[in-house]
Amino acid sequence: METDGPIQTTARAAAEDILRIIYGDDPAGCTVSLDRVTGVIAAAIAGHNQFNRAMQDLNVQAYEAIRLLSTPPPNGSSLQPDELRSLLGERLDKIQTLATRVIAATKAQPEIGAAPTDG
Repeated sequence: METDGPIQTTARAAAEDILRIIYGDDPAGCTVSLDRVTGVIAAAIAGHNQFNRAMQDLNVQAYEAIRLLSTPPPNGSSLQPDELRSLLGERLDKIQTLATRVIAATKAQPEIGAAPTDG
């Protein structure tokens, strides 16, 4: 995973803040390793970044596909009405399938920053 550089720095700062919130400015009695908390936070950040990259790639693919599907066929003027209707129907079906995939992937994103509920 991507735990070096900026992610590691951010995760370590967050881990320090978390332990400071729990134990105050005096970490006496703290049995939790700063590195262990840093690892958990870094893994969460890296996972979120990976999801964001995957979503970005999916969106780029979707836009490219829509642009391709919306481009008139080179022989469009020679198509009969039924052929044109069929071509447009196929293209719209593909756009709908693609939109459904993008929406499903977006909805699958876990709620980031959602506060836990205490029933």
